[in-house]
Amino acid sequence: MGGITDFIALDVETANADFGSICSIGLVHFRDGTVFKSLTILVDPEDEFDPINIGIHGIRPEHVSGKPTMAKVFPVISAALQDTAIVHHSPFDRTALARAADRYGTGGLPCFWLDTLQVARRTWDGFRHNGGYGLANLAGAFGIEFKHHDAAEDARAAGLLLLRAVTEGGVTLQQWVDDLGYASTKSTAPKRIKRPIYPNTKVARKGDGDGPILGETVVFTGELQIARDAAASLASIAGADVADGVTKKTTILVVGDQDLRLTRGQAKSSKHRKAEAMIASGATIRIVGESDFMLMVAS
Repeated sequence: MGGITDFIALDVETANADFGSICSIGLVHFRDGTVFKSLTILVDPEDEFDPINIGIHGIRPEHVSGKPTMAKVFPVISAALQDTAIVHHSPFDRTALARAADRYGTGGLPCFWLDTLQVARRTWDGFRHNGGYGLANLAGAFGIEFKHHDAAEDARAAGLLLLRAVTEGGVTLQQWVDDLGYASTKSTAPKRIKRPIYPNTKVARKGDGDGPILGETVVFTGELQIARDAAASLASIAGADVADGVTKKTTILVVGDQDLRLTRGQAKSSKHRKAEAMIASGATIRIVGESDFMLMVAS
């Protein structure tokens, strides 16, 4: 892969808590450090709209009536995104497109993915205890005006945040992709380019937000589909403290989906076994799969 300079910022909105229920896609092409063009695609999710989601993004069933489904949208955007760097804020967008691809059997998108939430955490230290690393808080701090939860507007804000991080942090887009990027092809879901090494990588952190798991203490174990640091960031933004090991303070143990469904004869991780032993002794620890965790922290 040659040096990357231009990129497309992307954001999706969903009809309900199912990540695959995409109803809007925003694509903003950045060229030479500025917005080149912007596109919003309304999508018929062929699914129910949750009032909560409607309240967030304002898209109603009548707005997408007659619009193409992801089965038709995927081939079009796949051609446009071939070998392109896709910039997005939080793993939600990347995961939603992978879920939709699986739902329709269209295959993945042949591109490289870069999460500006991870970039921001590594570029600016001051937001951990100052509103967190959510898109709205970062954009407000840097004077980026945008309409939150409009897909194209969110995408543009994420792209502008990346440009600022590149300028202030002195790390190029190519270097960020090499270090934090994911890659996908038409036949594969996004996979980390540079896999982190576990269990030695520490992800412990305090909760940043007041989201749906405020007050919980989360521990991760097993092979996750997203980077463990990214999972920890999601938990923190959703209000939870993240710890590296299972203790009396642990309230949620997140297990990789495949590890949660181990066949007979395979060993569970030491964290998993310890949590089960503590539960048997009366501890109030919930053991959840990665997919369920992602739904728990979705906002």
